[in-house]
Amino acid sequence: MTSAPAPPLSPVLAPAGVYAPQHDTALLTRAVTAEQPGPGTEVLDLGTGTGAVALHAARTGAHVTAVDISWTAVLTARLNAARARCRLRVHRGDLTAPVRGRTFDLVVSNPPYVPAPEETPPASGPARAWDAGPDGRALLDRICADAPAALRPGGTLLLVHSALCGTEATLSRLAAAGMRAEVSDRVRIPYGPVLTGRREWLVARGLADGSPWEELVIVRAVHA
Repeated sequence: MTSAPAPPLSPVLAPAGVYAPQHDTALLTRAVTAEQPGPGTEVLDLGTGTGAVALHAARTGAHVTAVDISWTAVLTARLNAARARCRLRVHRGDLTAPVRGRTFDLVVSNPPYVPAPEETPPASGPARAWDAGPDGRALLDRICADAPAALRPGGTLLLVHSALCGTEATLSRLAAAGMRAEVSDRVRIPYGPVLTGRREWLVARGLADGSPWEELVIVRAVHA
């Protein structure tokens, strides 16, 4: 594992309401590079946002399918693919629903994972791209459950999220789903504006210790 800075991302359009690439995007991109996808590799990007990670994989020659529940994100990813002259299939839908019945060599995801005071994640607005319920696991737990059905035998899941929402919980859920999971990369970054504004709430919930630093992790899981 390494905590070296992630490489710079290729520029993409990120209109209001679509998650702009940040530290977690760069960390996931680095993890994708380490998997060495190439021509013939079938990749699925869940919660693609701007399409930044999907486009990174597509530039290797991989066949990439991307999914997002937001129409704005879907259109943004398609536009960024056109600007980059990369072939990218982008579907609107809820996680793996649009590709049910298909399997992939590599599934990647940078889902909403920020713990939020609201019990239910927002259905619209900018916070939809990061808020994920009181423990931050509204999407993570579903991905852990759905990933095996979307992967071919020996296929790999790459999932990035904050340690604030429970790294061990992710590892345990993936193991229970029959996958071999580990933390393959991590980086420590300062709180951004959203977490800074929730710092006292996070401490009160027992999710943080008051430090202004957040650890991001890459969980890598292989389908047996």
